[in-house]
Amino acid sequence: MPEQRDENLRKIRLDGAFDVIVLGGGINGIGVFRELALQGLRVLLIERNDFCSGCSAAPSRMIHGGLRYLENGEFDLVRESLAERDALLANAPHLVKPLPTTIPIRSTFSGLLNGAANFLGLSETPSSRGALAVKAGLALYDWTTRHRRVLPRHMFRGARQTFAQWPGLDPKLRYSATYYDAWISHPERLGVELLLDTARLAPQSVALNYAQLSREGAGLIVSDGVADIELDVTAKALVNATGAWVDQSLAQLGIGAPTDGRLVEGTKGSHLILDCEPLYRALNGHMIFYENRDGRVCIVFPYLGKVLAGSTDIRVSQVDRVRCEPEELDYILGSLRMVFPDIDVNVSQVVYSYSGIRPLPKSDHAFTGRISRGHFVHRLDGDVPQFCMIGGKWTTFRAFAEQTTDAVLAELGKPRLTSTLALAIGGGEGFVGDGADTAEALVTGFGIDQSRADHLVTAYGANAVTVMAFCHGRADDVRLDELTEITGAEIVYLISGEFVVGLSDLLQRRTSLAIRGQLSRELIERVATILGHEQRWNARRRREEVQSFIGDLETYHGVSGEALDQRTQDRSTACA
Repeated sequence: MPEQRDENLRKIRLDGAFDVIVLGGGINGIGVFRELALQGLRVLLIERNDFCSGCSAAPSRMIHGGLRYLENGEFDLVRESLAERDALLANAPHLVKPLPTTIPIRSTFSGLLNGAANFLGLSETPSSRGALAVKAGLALYDWTTRHRRVLPRHMFRGARQTFAQWPGLDPKLRYSATYYDAWISHPERLGVELLLDTARLAPQSVALNYAQLSREGAGLIVSDGVADIELDVTAKALVNATGAWVDQSLAQLGIGAPTDGRLVEGTKGSHLILDCEPLYRALNGHMIFYENRDGRVCIVFPYLGKVLAGSTDIRVSQVDRVRCEPEELDYILGSLRMVFPDIDVNVSQVVYSYSGIRPLPKSDHAFTGRISRGHFVHRLDGDVPQFCMIGGKWTTFRAFAEQTTDAVLAELGKPRLTSTLALAIGGGEGFVGDGADTAEALVTGFGIDQSRADHLVTAYGANAVTVMAFCHGRADDVRLDELTEITGAEIVYLISGEFVVGLSDLLQRRTSLAIRGQLSRELIERVATILGHEQRWNARRRREEVQSFIGDLETYHGVSGEALDQRTQDRSTACA
């Protein structure tokens, strides 16, 4: 077991008394854990799986203000989202970057009356948005950030200018409009960096993955799933940040219960990662933000050398782990063929898929796109008061954490000590420009090649120097395979200091190997060997871990064992 986990368990064993226990290690749970800990409270974060492995691992990778929320009249949410987007651009510039976003438009006037009806709550039915409706929305979007503009204003184009820049778009288009939001390259890594920052700035607090919290009489028990031990803990308040599982965790924990039925009613969103070079080139560096035939908004943009496309928005009645179903895959691919009719987009190009449940507030809206993406805190009485985080989205995690923390501080009679609005995150501290200076320092200081340096800066920002200092002298010239700049020494670094327990933690969340379609059976075996050595696994445990991970890839991410074998064969042939 890594020393990092040993130390965290030792802290709990020595002193199980905490001011607050946060249940749920997605981005909202991690955000409120950091926020509370930085106010001087002793906080324990408990996550039953890996950090950011649920809904927080399945976002659209957008950091955005929510242009379409204007149709619902959610001006406060748009204002908050834009402020948080700009904060993330400043605080995590190594992971969050500007994204030019283009809207294809087929008409001039459509959508005006329907948009007004939606705004007034008189209609639920989506309709096509014409140039005037889009112009009004973008003007309001720009107006919201007029006093602190960090991204360019929107611009409109006629058909000629549009097709000059995107000749592959639907020839029926009459206009296009471009505005700026942002995208995040490695959302799960941002979650880990928040945890590492908290461990450094507030060492009295503890974050533990692969653990569960249960009630035993009047007491609370932490069950560690790795060391297989139980530890007694106490808390003055609980924060329930389990997202779509809020209602389930309330029932299981039995501390407080809502009197008005369910709190959360999620919708399922699925995304595809495609290796389609013609589509990648056709996007011309932009995200295309477009309407499908049913009026739902879809997106497609360049992502880590591939193309990310999504998403669906399907109401779910029961919360469980989900995957992209065949009909969803067809829905997304069909929408891409509609917006780029001359490009052959097909299922053979899908290298990875993922799906998650958005933890939305319970709603009576028939059209899921009308359900608010806002957030609020629901307090429940009990011998230990519980604060349930309802709703929210990736972009606003910090604001939601701040709101929840203020409610907890008021409950405990504690003052707020600091704000996190301008606090750098992880490798964002000291990161300058595009990171070229950091990459140059790596090349000069450690004698590595430019491609390796660029990879480290992209993944770790200013912390790339720390990572490379660890890797230097540990066979860092041995890459996992010819398609990645990641080395065996880098994998050891992640295992030693980033809460890694299993293969999926490394291959899906600490690195981007899975989502970029870079996994082969040979690479998985190689990483499993390194992890097994560091964790002291026997041959049977290592074999079971590999089999479980490959089965998980096939069941939930559309990557079959045959596809992994084919990738191994293709790479062997290429190197022959």
